[in-house]
Amino acid sequence: QVQLVESGGGLVQAGDSLRLSCAASERTFSDYNMGWFRQAPGKEREFVAAISRSGGIINYLDSVKGRFTISRDNARRTVYLQMNSLKPEDTAVYYCAAGRTIKPSNSRYHYDSWGQGTQVTVSS
Repeated sequence: QVQLVESGGGLVQAGDSLRLSCAASERTFSDYNMGWFRQAPGKEREFVAAISRSGGIINYLDSVKGRFTISRDNARRTVYLQMNSLKPEDTAVYYCAAGRTIKPSNSRYHYDSWGQGTQVTVSS
């Protein structure tokens, strides 16, 4: 399994931006599709964004399209989530995940390595 460590969360106001980072320990980081998920209190963990090994395929949750951007730097073994125009409903613990499906998946069950999560709180 890949060891993943997220960073970059925090408390911001509505309309602000944050950039989350997820650093991987695995030297074969480029073998993995990477995903970002989030979980708000009392809710299921939901898909936010995913990116393929080379970065050529990207998927987003509809509600974050146009506001969030996922990217990766395979040389740095890091995946990013740039979040702009944040809304209170984006408040959650954000997790990055690594998986080896053929294409990047929207399903949490297709990822077998997870980070510890980073809290994002957006105040209105």
